[in-house]
Amino acid sequence: MIDAPVIFWFRQDLRLADNPGLTAAAQQGAVIPVYILDDEQPGTWRMGSASRWWLHRSLHQLEQQLQGRLLFFAGKAEEILQRLTRAVGAEKVFWNRCYEPWRIERDRRIKETLNQTGIGVQSFNASLLWEPWEVLKGDATPYKVFTPYYRKGCLGRTVPRSPLEQAPALHFYSTTNISDGCPLAALALLPSQPWHKKLEQHWQPGEKGAHQRLNDFIAGGLDGYRQGRDFPALEQTSRLSPHLHFGEISPHQIRQTLLTAAATENISAADLDHFFSELAWREFSYYQLYHNTHLPELPLRAEFQRFPWLKDEEGLRSWQGGLTGYPLVDAGMRELWQTGFMHNRVRMVVGSFLVKNLMLPWQQGESWFWDCLVDADLASNAASWQWVAGCGADAAPYFRIFNPVTQGQKFDPDGAYIRRYLPELAQLPTRYLHAPWTASADMLEQANVRLGVDYPLPIVDLKTSRKRALAAYQMVRQGHIKQP
Repeated sequence: MIDAPVIFWFRQDLRLADNPGLTAAAQQGAVIPVYILDDEQPGTWRMGSASRWWLHRSLHQLEQQLQGRLLFFAGKAEEILQRLTRAVGAEKVFWNRCYEPWRIERDRRIKETLNQTGIGVQSFNASLLWEPWEVLKGDATPYKVFTPYYRKGCLGRTVPRSPLEQAPALHFYSTTNISDGCPLAALALLPSQPWHKKLEQHWQPGEKGAHQRLNDFIAGGLDGYRQGRDFPALEQTSRLSPHLHFGEISPHQIRQTLLTAAATENISAADLDHFFSELAWREFSYYQLYHNTHLPELPLRAEFQRFPWLKDEEGLRSWQGGLTGYPLVDAGMRELWQTGFMHNRVRMVVGSFLVKNLMLPWQQGESWFWDCLVDADLASNAASWQWVAGCGADAAPYFRIFNPVTQGQKFDPDGAYIRRYLPELAQLPTRYLHAPWTASADMLEQANVRLGVDYPLPIVDLKTSRKRALAAYQMVRQGHIKQP
């Protein structure tokens, strides 16, 4: 039995340890590990540039871990798996589940097609602590608010499983007769222009890098996490999101490692609980996507389909380029461009600025993040943008508009974050750093800052734009704006 060929299809689970599907495959036969790049079926949600760079690096690491046995393919997964099973005579295919709507529909078709030809398919949960269809209210409907979903629906049900203790012992099947695979480079995941070199200074994709990142967080970021996570200049966030998205580490591994550390080290219950709630927010994002497949395109609150968004290409470009004239917003957008990441507190601020101060559609921000973030995740990206726009299931109140000046003063009080990403303002005294237009002409000259030349003047007035947004939101809520 162990010599019979079985196929394991890697997807968003690019690791060996705590990989239920891979472990099951290893127990059933000689494994043929494959990765299939499907750029056709995602449609609008084809992977963005930063994600493709990360994927290349992660697959390279995985290929080395698998001693060069990982097979790469590009095209429609249905057709490739059918050809591959016939070529090697495999009677079983294993994978771990994904939760994007297009993947769910595709996987259903593949399973039906393979089953019709006598090939068994087994799928497993490798990326979520709780399956989205298992957590329901008493009336069998989905939760719409995070806190009861997490505290009652999740924690009130079952404790997540423990991670598998060790990676499986793999016996590989010879694939010398397979001719339609390709080398990793042929997937063309890396950009033609070497802009991605800057990302390599900040990240170590792959399973080893994921566990190193977790260890670093426990050693230097978890203590004081509850308060420290709001300050972008501090190294007090986990930065595990891209590793989780690509499945280089599982939430089960993270949870168990933290519980073990808390039992032996001085980690406060408040810090641990707050981090676990952030991990659960990721779960809730997938939960929302599973129960609302239109989440990435349409607001969950139907009245927001009438919202009078503006068209402002120049304003959008200024926001994308970190040239709005508001330092905290611009620092965040430049952090995104330089590192493929943005601090979570700053994500809320730049998102609020786009949808409320500029009154541009949240989908435009979602699209830009999708292309630029190394942790671009369909569920988390869509749920977070709907949250900040006030149109999601569990959203920020429509009247909550983050003021980038006061947010900067509160969460970057000494200006370290802004100076890191806006060096043209570095010489300004801190009291003027969050609103450089308030500095006197002499002060600006001393700091070598020419507003409108070295750094832009504000592209919109905060007070005026806030009133405009609130008026529009109020009209939508009262039904005064009709569906176009």
